[in-house]
Formats: sequence, C-alpha cells, structure tokens
Amino acid sequence: MEYKYLNNINYPADLRTLDVEALSDVCSELRDDIVKELSVNPGHLASSLGVTELTVALHYVYDTPYDRIVWDVGHQAYGHKILTGRRSIFSTNRKLGGLHPFPSPQESEYDTFTCGHASNSISAALGMAVADNLSGRKRHVVAVIGDGSMSGGLAFEGLNNVSSSPNDLLIILNDNNMSIDRSVGGMKQYLLSLNTNESYNRWRNGVARWLRKHGWLDENTRKKTIRMGNALKAALSPQANVFEGMNIRYFGPVDGNDVKELVRVLRQLKGMSGPKLLHIHTVKGKGYEPAERSATIWHAPGKFDADTGERIQETSANKTLKYQDVFGKTLVELARANDKIVGVTPAMPTGCSMNIMMDVMPERAFDVGIAEGHAVTFSAGMAKEGLVPFCNIYSAFSQRAYDNIIHDVAIEQLNVVLCLDRAGIVGEDGATHHGAFDLAALRPIPNLTICAPMNEHELRRMMYTAQLPDQGPVVIRYPRGCGVIEDWQCPLEPLEVGKGRVVNDNENEDENNNDNAETAVLSIGTVGNNVQEALSMLTPDERASIVHYDMRYLKPLDTSILHKVGKQCRRVITIEDGVKDGGLGSAVLEFFADHDMHPEVVRLGLPTTEFVEHGTVQQLQHLVGIDAESIVNELRKTV
Repeated sequence: MEYKYLNNINYPADLRTLDVEALSDVCSELRDDIVKELSVNPGHLASSLGVTELTVALHYVYDTPYDRIVWDVGHQAYGHKILTGRRSIFSTNRKLGGLHPFPSPQESEYDTFTCGHASNSISAALGMAVADNLSGRKRHVVAVIGDGSMSGGLAFEGLNNVSSSPNDLLIILNDNNMSIDRSVGGMKQYLLSLNTNESYNRWRNGVARWLRKHGWLDENTRKKTIRMGNALKAALSPQANVFEGMNIRYFGPVDGNDVKELVRVLRQLKGMSGPKLLHIHTVKGKGYEPAERSATIWHAPGKFDADTGERIQETSANKTLKYQDVFGKTLVELARANDKIVGVTPAMPTGCSMNIMMDVMPERAFDVGIAEGHAVTFSAGMAKEGLVPFCNIYSAFSQRAYDNIIHDVAIEQLNVVLCLDRAGIVGEDGATHHGAFDLAALRPIPNLTICAPMNEHELRRMMYTAQLPDQGPVVIRYPRGCGVIEDWQCPLEPLEVGKGRVVNDNENEDENNNDNAETAVLSIGTVGNNVQEALSMLTPDERASIVHYDMRYLKPLDTSILHKVGKQCRRVITIEDGVKDGGLGSAVLEFFADHDMHPEVVRLGLPTTEFVEHGTVQQLQHLVGIDAESIVNELRKTV
C-alpha cells in the first residue's frame, strides 16, 4: 500500500522531520495500515486504533529511543511497532519466529520494558526515572497506562512511590472507559467524573515559570508550592483530586484523539519538573466504525474484511465448545442447584465466560477489575462466611495472586474453587501469557487439591466435585480453545479425589488390559488427548506393551497407580502442558525415589531453561515435544 507519509517513516526521527500539520494524515495512514494488516494477520485491533494519535504525538515530541516510553499491557502498541523500524516485517507479528506479540526489549531498543500483563508501567518507569536522576542523565520517561490497568494494585503502589521519590516522571492515563470488557469499580466512576479548572492550571503554570525564572523555586520550595497549589485546587474545584492529593500534578482531561492538541500539551509538560499525570480521553477502536461500535468484540476480532468490517469465520470440522464455555454453562447449572455458589473474575468476564452467569445471575457474579490478588482474597472472604466462590483467573495472571492463594486460601483451608483458564501453551500471545508455571508453583502449597481435566466431561465432574461440602481449596486448570467432545453435557457426578484412571479412549476405561504393559504413560490434563492420538498412530503390536493413565489429580497423586507402574513397568513417561521441573514428572520421580523404585522415567513438558515464545499451539507443542508426533517418537524408543 502506498502512503504519502508512512512509506517514508522508518523510524521516529523521520516522523519528527514533518510539520505538525501533517500529523493528522500520518495518523490516518497509520490507522489504515493497522486495519489492513490485522484483517489478514489477526491480533489486538481496537486498542491500537484508540491510541494512534497518542503514539504519533509521543514519538514526535520525545527523542525516542533515548527518551523512554513505557507501555502498559502492550495491546495498544502496534502503531508504536510500525513507527519504530518494524513496518516491513509487521506481517510476521505473533507468528512463530516473527515479531513478539507485545513490546519486548529483546526485539527493539524502542521497547523499553516487557508489558504483556497489566499495571506495571508506573513502577517500571519510576525505576527508570530514579536511575536517570542518580546517574545524572537528562532524559524524559513516560508511562502510558489505561483506565483498566489503573485498577490494578501495582499501579497504586507505583503511584504512592511516585509521590515520595524525586523524579520528573510523566504518567499518561489513557481513559477509554474500557479494558477488554468495560472497566469496573470506583476508579472507573472517578475518571468518568473527574474534571479540573483549565484556567487554574494556566495560572499555576505561569506562576511556576515566574518563580523559576527569578530563582525562587528550588526543590523544597517546589514541594511547598505544590502542596499550596493542591489546597487551592481543592478550594476551586468541585471535587478533590486523588492524584493531586498524592502530590502528582494533574492535567486534563484532554482529547486523546486530537494529535495536534496532544503535541501542544506534551511539549508544555516536557519541561516541567516533578511527577505529572496527563489524563486523556480516547475512543477504543477510533477511526474504524465496526471497532468503535463493538470495542469488546473488536479487541481481537480474528480475520475480517477491512472494507466491509465483516468478520471471517474460519471453517473447521471441530464442532465442540470452548473449554471456557463449558465452564461458564456448567457454573450456571451448578449455581442453580447450589445457592451458595458465586462467581468472581478479574476483568475477564467474556474471556473466561463468566459473563454467562452474569447475564442470568448478576447479583452472584463479580468482576473486580484487573486485580487478581484481590479477586482471590475477596473470594476467600466470601468462603469464610459459607459461600462457594468459583474464582476464574487466566493461569499466567494468577501468578500475581500467589501470596493470596497461600496466605488467604490455603492456610485457612477455605473452599475457594480456583479455575485457571488458559493453562498450558496459549499460542500467539507468547511467553507472557503461556500458563506454564501453575502446576509447579502450586504443588508445594499445603491443603490445595490440584486437578486438570482431560476433556469436557472431566471438567464438569471436577467442578461438581469441588463444590461439594468439605472440599477445601481446589484448583482446576484447563486450556484455551475447543474441547474434544461434541456431546459435552454429561451428568454431573462426583469424582474420587486423588483417583486417576486407565484410558483406552477419551471416555472408556479398561482396567484389564494393562497387566503386561512395559511402558506406562502418565498424563495430566488435555495433553492426554495427544497421547491418545499418538497411541492410535502405533500398530496394535506396538500398543500392546503400553498403558496410558490419565492421572486427573496432581495433588493428591494416585499412589496406587504409581505403586503399580513403579513395580511393573521398566519405563514411565510423564507428559504435562506445563514446565516439567516441579510438576507431574517431578512428583513421580520423588515418589519413586521415596519408595525405592527404579523404572526409567522420561519427563515431557515445557522447558525451564528458556521461555516458550509465540506461534500456534500446534507449532509450539511440537517445538517443546508434547504433540502427538513427538510422543510417538518417544514411545517407539521403548518398543
């Protein structure tokens, strides 16, 4: 595609040669390029469109990469990537071996910090600003954070430190009243109503310039002046300002989709000392009508026709439900039968299908914002008073609630059902989003029951079992994507906790056909379906010496299975869709060591020597050796 300006912008230095009047056209071209690229190579669309003007203004005003721009989450950074030397290869974004899905310092010096998860930008940017002060560098540091990310606890911890550490940090609060789903909570309401007196801001800036010019505004005087100004602002403004109350100067709200106004404001703020917050209003999906109209759907819409806005539904023979939808529908079914059940999610109701319960039982389902630690402890509080919370968190995001799981759930032995969606390899979102560590991280914690279903029926049975009396804390992990059974709605029946099964096919158990097996395959979770596919690729003679156990539970382990295979089999292969150090394979090795059993043990799983990057689930499973082909190769070593 030929563009008047964009074709000649390889790096921000090229952008800065343009007249400010040309920037509106640059934004139009950049937005058009993003739409066309993402229509054929799917990714996060609406977020990047909403901050097009901000992206252009930041690189126009600041001397990047020397000046630091720290993005939060990174969903919105596609325009940033295109303007910083990656337009020619942007078609590889999110593909195996291609551009990273989010900003990554490994990829570009313009990407100042990893930002796959939310709420870390203020803390990271403050660290950079303080480091610059200590080293005598005179460069500008800007943190860009959305209203959804501002609901995260880490953002408030960063703000608190910003107000007490000498720095010239600029925080840009991108307020579009959206995260992925609509933002919730008190911060949302506060930002919707926040206003400031622009005349007052102009007056205060003029006074500050005059005092500085006459040498009367040193650091101590500046702090006193800010406190005095905050008091005056409180008297003049219709409401108090939480940022000013923390001695962070507040400016805004400003139209974040007006590039020339943003350039003007950023130039004014660039020379000001002390911490500052610029509050901008943007429209998620700006400039592309379908995305503006339905920002949640167009957050990551898949392939679509760029001209008509029609989303392209890729044909597939798979007619099964997504695991998240099985969860959502089963939760409603359980909640109708058990009035103590409630649902909790940190800002991902559509992503985890908690919205299904929210639609039919809104008073019993809670979106707490981007606050995973709070989600767990909030659930613990409800469990303490007799409710049964199903707290659904993406596996990778649950890492931020590790202490809450230990301190507020496990020690108290509360019946919180922690449902970890997106467990295992998630695909194109890459290293920051793979649910690689939950099994290994949670296994050492006392009082936890940890299980993973091989299919939809097992998920339903585990959910049913978890809400029965006296279960204590239960962790259920399951993957992103579709299941393997079309008829997913099986009867809800309890499982025996800690009991695995011999698997002949996905649903049938055969206890009588494994007494002569020389090789035992122990799997946990949906990766067991890869084992079944691998077994189907072997000859009957090859299969005859192999038995497959779906362990179901990592904790407690089925010790009867381990005793049997430890004595009978000369080779044991463990397979898990998580890091192999610390998970199922490690648990099996520990058991054999403790009981003086010595079969050869081969552990298949994700590595702990490096992070698994991005690509399709199939590509990545093959890369780490847990796809059916890799399993066949391992089994044939035995045969």
